[in-house]
Amino acid sequence: QKQEEHVPLSFATCTKAGGCKGTQTTLTMDAQWRWLHDSRPNQFQNCLQGTAWDKTIAPDGLKAASNCALEGMTSSDYATTYGVTPIKGGVSLNFVNGQSVGSRMYMMEEGKQDKYMMFKLLNKEFRFDVDVSTLECGLNGAVYFVEMKADGGLGEGNNTAGAKYGTGYCDAQCPHDLKFIHGEGNVKDWHTTKAGPVGAYGNCCSELDIWEANAYATAFTTHACDTTGPLKCTTDEKCGETAPECKCCDLEDCPCCKRYSGVCDKDGCDFNSYRMGDEMFFGKGAGYTVDSTKPISVVTQFITTDGTDTGDLKEMRRLYVQDGKVIQNSKISPDAIANLPAGASADSLTDATCQAGKKAFDNPDDFTKKGGMAGMGKAMKRGMVLVLSLWDDMLTKMDWLDSETPSKIHPKNFPGTKRGPCSMQAGDPN
Repeated sequence: QKQEEHVPLSFATCTKAGGCKGTQTTLTMDAQWRWLHDSRPNQFQNCLQGTAWDKTIAPDGLKAASNCALEGMTSSDYATTYGVTPIKGGVSLNFVNGQSVGSRMYMMEEGKQDKYMMFKLLNKEFRFDVDVSTLECGLNGAVYFVEMKADGGLGEGNNTAGAKYGTGYCDAQCPHDLKFIHGEGNVKDWHTTKAGPVGAYGNCCSELDIWEANAYATAFTTHACDTTGPLKCTTDEKCGETAPECKCCDLEDCPCCKRYSGVCDKDGCDFNSYRMGDEMFFGKGAGYTVDSTKPISVVTQFITTDGTDTGDLKEMRRLYVQDGKVIQNSKISPDAIANLPAGASADSLTDATCQAGKKAFDNPDDFTKKGGMAGMGKAMKRGMVLVLSLWDDMLTKMDWLDSETPSKIHPKNFPGTKRGPCSMQAGDPN
């Protein structure tokens, strides 16, 4: 087996009193992207033949985890196979590298090869620099946090790999495409769908999207869950999973829609400047307030009710820095949300703003049911793992980020429908 090597990444923690303290940490590749092979003596065939589990190696979930091994990756593998290379002060992610598409990376704790860094961001701000100038419609360069376990679930079931090899992923969509969940192979009912292979089970946890973007649109979003850490969901109701043949989720009465019965707020509460009515705030060229053809510093602030690290989250604010100038976030247009109620912020996420948006856009309000901003803050208090990813979306073509999401019950230009300037087919991976 190859010796695992992680990708170096610079990171700094800053305070008003002490200034900034820089450190060198690393990134590891998610287990999904790694070669998965038979671990038994003198057996090295793939555990998946094409997209299907090899039942001679993985007849069930526990056997899949005990008989299959995740391969280590060298620096050369990261660069040549997956397009992940260190650059000065950061990392570069390329989308297509031979047969490999996209990537998902996790930040490790300083000086540790087997623990993810756990971020507790309440009463703090998080800043990073990014260049999305080459990301076209349908791509998503994402920087976000999920409530994974620091050790990647090491020791659960037959998980002997842990965080070092990128195990333990979960998010608020309760993904079913994970090959392993809680130390077991997701073998049951594993089958191929339009969006790729999936299994019977999903892995749910709170998700905080501070940056999902390409060169044409960007959004930041809260997704709270009624869980503490990762939850393996085993039913459509818990997973919030709706059968593909169910086409009425945007109707008031839709008995087959399970999306809002699950443990997570899958829709979330998002701030997308284009969706909020300012179509000239973010995009390619000097005519936009934030020019995506140039590098951008993205600043996200997490404001608590009492101004302490232990208070409840009440607001998520956004600032940009470009060409040495601080740029305030765009304001919500009355054309998008008319008559914002008292206490609702016009340029950030608060309970009142999110509730006003759900009402104006006629969207189900799962945000409030899952605890609102304070619900998101509970996971932030416990600690969350930083994720860097570059991906496309076979199922939705990323229309929810950069195009439009038409409804059966609303006219074409109904508020909240337009998310960006891209056509609805521009993000089709095919």
